[in-house]
Amino acid sequence: MSTGEIAAPPQAPRRDRAPLAHRAPAIAGVARAAIRTEGLTKRFGSQLAVNDVSLEVPDGSVFGFLGPNGSGKTTTVRLLLGLLTPDAGHAELLGRRMPEASDEVLPSVGALIDGPACYPWLTGRQNLERFDAFGPDPQRKDRARRIDEALARVGLGNAADKRFKAYSLGMRQRLGLANALLRPRRLLILDEPTNGMDPQGTREIRHLVRELAADGATVFVSSHLLAEIEQLCTHVAVMSRGSLLAQGSIAELQVGTEAVVRVETTDVALACAVLSEAGLHPTVTGSAVTAASGPAEAPSLPPAEELVRRLVHAGVGVRRFVIERPSLEETFVAMTGEGFDVAQ
Repeated sequence: MSTGEIAAPPQAPRRDRAPLAHRAPAIAGVARAAIRTEGLTKRFGSQLAVNDVSLEVPDGSVFGFLGPNGSGKTTTVRLLLGLLTPDAGHAELLGRRMPEASDEVLPSVGALIDGPACYPWLTGRQNLERFDAFGPDPQRKDRARRIDEALARVGLGNAADKRFKAYSLGMRQRLGLANALLRPRRLLILDEPTNGMDPQGTREIRHLVRELAADGATVFVSSHLLAEIEQLCTHVAVMSRGSLLAQGSIAELQVGTEAVVRVETTDVALACAVLSEAGLHPTVTGSAVTAASGPAEAPSLPPAEELVRRLVHAGVGVRRFVIERPSLEETFVAMTGEGFDVAQ
């Protein structure tokens, strides 16, 4: 269960990064949805990998694309970027149809898919130099500075001159992220960005994603790790067996689920009376009062501050107060009847 007592994770030290003026320029006519698909479908022979997916990713969101391995996430990402051609439906990035508008759109999109494909005998820095030279606008003048900044942001500053073949899996993922950050981006599409990383590396990537979102980028994170998505994202979409089951903010996905209020107090009778007046259904266990809202009433559950105010105003001595709602894992299992990894 997720609870109202969980504090926000501590902020990581901010690394040097490009100023806000260095953001990607806006594309004329961009819609409010950073990503939009309609009826997106892809088959590989007899296998239906992506089945009629209509997705909408709000501009400025940190969007979690969630599903077990093999659910169609990576195929969908490849379709978004024009790396695969759909059998039906279409995809738009930044308000432009893909792949028709690739030349206009992709310079504003950073992506990491299946890890970076690099030259093994070159260093991390040398690989980034070659990546940055691709495309219609090589921007040689400030390349060295941008590469140094990108390597520092992903924690590879001290390994910049180490050969790629000597990099661990986690370091290779970091280099792929650095490549995605070489230019100002309006949209970042990251497929399993913490793959192969230790817990510290995972925390650093989490903070980096938050920084990117704070600077105005939309970040689309595909993952099978429920705990990561729940801590990181403002919105989610759930895939299973090639189909899109649900999408929206995490709060919207939890609407209709049962919320539970727990109060620890010696004034259990008075606490029960106050919670009953608030429309809840309290029960007593020792010095704790538990009050379930019921699924139909969950959306109208009074805010925690309001319930605490009522309890204190009535004279209840509150030792501990918490509101619990189903975690993203529990919500997913309730929707699909199946589960998947919740941690690395």
